[in-house]
Amino acid sequence: MHVLRPITASDFDALKQIAIESGHGFTSLPVNDALLLEKIERAERSFAKDINQPQDESYLFVLEDSQTGEVVGTTAIEAAVGLTVPLYHYHLGKTVHHSRTLNVYNTVDILSMCNDYTGCSEICTLFLREDSRKGLAGRFLSRSRFLFMAQHSERFADTIIAEMRGVSDEQGHSPFWQWLEEHFFSIEFPQADHLVGLGDKVFISELMPKYPIYANLLSKKAQAVIGKVHEKTKPALKLLEKEGFEHRGYVDLFDAGPTVEAKLGNIRSVRESLVCPISIGELDYVDEQSSDTLAICNQGVSDFRATFTKHAHYNHAKHTLVISHAVAHALKLKQGDAARFFRL
Repeated sequence: MHVLRPITASDFDALKQIAIESGHGFTSLPVNDALLLEKIERAERSFAKDINQPQDESYLFVLEDSQTGEVVGTTAIEAAVGLTVPLYHYHLGKTVHHSRTLNVYNTVDILSMCNDYTGCSEICTLFLREDSRKGLAGRFLSRSRFLFMAQHSERFADTIIAEMRGVSDEQGHSPFWQWLEEHFFSIEFPQADHLVGLGDKVFISELMPKYPIYANLLSKKAQAVIGKVHEKTKPALKLLEKEGFEHRGYVDLFDAGPTVEAKLGNIRSVRESLVCPISIGELDYVDEQSSDTLAICNQGVSDFRATFTKHAHYNHAKHTLVISHAVAHALKLKQGDAARFFRL
């Protein structure tokens, strides 16, 4: 059974290994011991807080195989981005060049640097180790964040964003960045990417062009990747689109990957999730082929637990969720407790 739980200090080695495996472009997990320890400590403080509005919290989770104790994945939620360190994006808009005298009318795409998503909540740091990328584990790891957010909505903003990894090659070089590097930065994409992962974003405001960029002045390769995702990120984007996330023209400064957004209350997993009392007992019969798989969580914060299983059944008539003893144990639930769930 896979169980999602808050990260603890004992997960450092596993988190570092995930940071190594995640590779270029995964700026939220830099391979840096001090920063990884800081992320864990910040998460522990965030889960321990008693708050009723989003502040500068970071909720970092790990996905654990309950049989082996191995950490197979991680995911996170930032409660309010851009409050302490500015969050930059480009917004892709249009400008019109029109001359009635010359009978010329041209519409041109422009990229304007902005901080429009300041204060929004962000889902991030989604990574599942390769050996576990089968079945429903990936879908659960992505959607399980919405169980926590639905249960503790007071801790999050009304608008939720997700920055999707843009196009880069196997060496981590981005066609979009190559144009910026040539004209403004003089440092390679992996180095800039690494600096952002370390939290050093001062160079962005120092060196980034202050005025809108005409997209048609970029190289053809750079223009072609604006708003496009890395091949390995396409499944994650499709999952979010099914949840109701949309791209509204905001892209990453470095690789031009899209940032998608949704209102918390409109996210499908949030809307479709139900809270009801549980009843613990073995189900009479579980058809592994046709039975619904449910994603279930308890109502805790620091002791939050979530899993997905076929060994659970929602009784509509009694408005009760029947779960097995094993599921109850994994979620730290006892008879009569309440749980939140949705169909995975």
